[in-house]
Amino acid sequence: MLNLLIFGPPGSGKGTQSVRLAEKFNLIHLSTGDMLRAEIASGTELGKRMSAIMAKGELVPDEVVIEMIASKIDSAKGFSGFLYDGFPRTVEQAVALEKMLGRRGMKIDSMLVLEVDHDELVKRLILRAEQSGRPDDKNPAVIENRIDVYKEKTEPIINYFKKKGVYQPVNGVGAIDDIFMRLSEKIEIFFK
Repeated sequence: MLNLLIFGPPGSGKGTQSVRLAEKFNLIHLSTGDMLRAEIASGTELGKRMSAIMAKGELVPDEVVIEMIASKIDSAKGFSGFLYDGFPRTVEQAVALEKMLGRRGMKIDSMLVLEVDHDELVKRLILRAEQSGRPDDKNPAVIENRIDVYKEKTEPIINYFKKKGVYQPVNGVGAIDDIFMRLSEKIEIFFK
């Protein structure tokens, strides 16, 4: 099964594109935040463990997140693969994800990174705040911090996957359909 990572700074459009790509290529869209909330809401054993951890104000440990992803992979039937949206967030998570996939005879096939210049990101986030009422996108200081945190945390992961030869930059500027087409071209090679 195909395993694709999609990355991009806040406002790059990776959430919008992920949903469309998953549908087009019959992939399971894995957003760890959504998965955590679903596990907790469904009251599974894993969800109860995570809820107890989060109730103490702690972060869910990497091994628990990897276990959650492994469970999703093991139960998936009839899909072409997986699209990881904004995960892994650290090199340690990347290594753990690769080990877990390796035990299943799988690997990371590609890391698609939407590249959008700083001014465009700020413009998009402010527009998103106006359209969807997301208060975190209204404050310029918060926007700058989110972009800085992304760069600081994500650069090591990008460098890690560059060394593995799976990093693929994608121009994330332009019409949504044009960006979708560019991403699709990078994925279509796996289906030929």
